[in-house]
Amino acid sequence: MCDYSLHTVKSRPAKAGEILTTRDFHTGTRGFVASEDESMAVCLRPGTELAFAGDVECVRGGFLFWRRKLIKHRTAIFRQINQDDPSVHHDALEFPDGEVVLVTSLCECQQATVLQLPVEVKAATPEPAAQRQSSHVV
Repeated sequence: MCDYSLHTVKSRPAKAGEILTTRDFHTGTRGFVASEDESMAVCLRPGTELAFAGDVECVRGGFLFWRRKLIKHRTAIFRQINQDDPSVHHDALEFPDGEVVLVTSLCECQQATVLQLPVEVKAATPEPAAQRQSSHVV
């Protein structure tokens, strides 16, 4: 998924094994790009697992005081938060200690590898009645 402020940016889904880089899209949000097209947002699905090349750095603060914060973890799981409020950022990373950081708070130029995509659950199609009857052994 890509955050609401990236809906005007061309995008594509993430692929397992690819290396992504954090980027500011100048739309009010940061996200991920792949090296082959840095103008295209790479969207993650909830549950996607990432491994960063180094400790993760983000920006924290308020109106006047911004400071960098180092997160001493290199792996995270992509989550969607604040789903009930359409006017705030939703894309976030959950780290092993439970800390959740908005993707838009990540500092630029950090590289992460997509370790694993979430499993897609597909609804089972019902078996036609004729096949069910013929499969019974008497």
